[in-house]
Amino acid sequence: MLQNTQTQIKNNMQDLVNNANHSSALVASPAVQIKGSDGRYKTLKEFYPFYLSQHEDPTCRRLHFVGTTCVIGITAAAAMTKNPKLLWALPVVGYGFAWIGHFFFEHNKPATFTYPFYSFVCDFKMYKDILFKRVDW
Repeated sequence: MLQNTQTQIKNNMQDLVNNANHSSALVASPAVQIKGSDGRYKTLKEFYPFYLSQHEDPTCRRLHFVGTTCVIGITAAAAMTKNPKLLWALPVVGYGFAWIGHFFFEHNKPATFTYPFYSFVCDFKMYKDILFKRVDW
């Protein structure tokens, strides 16, 4: 019994270490997570590490990536066909994939609700970082 408990504690500690290592890989500079005196982020540079911390689940990041790819594709299709009606699909597709990731996999509230502009920009920044392998797929 004691042997099993010790093994379980050891495994749990290892999981914590692995999760901490994964989080630090996602957020290269956690010291940048500084809020202004009013409790809000003042710049994208300050906000991005927080944004990444809200996307630690790989499935959530993948759903964001798929949604952003669809948004780019729909925008291109609307421009090429000169059909602005396609643009109505952008929020549904873009936020749909992202919110499924947050509500069912990440289990947190999307940062869009608190920081809509920063979140929108960081969606594309994370997309680029995934493409260039700076953030794990």
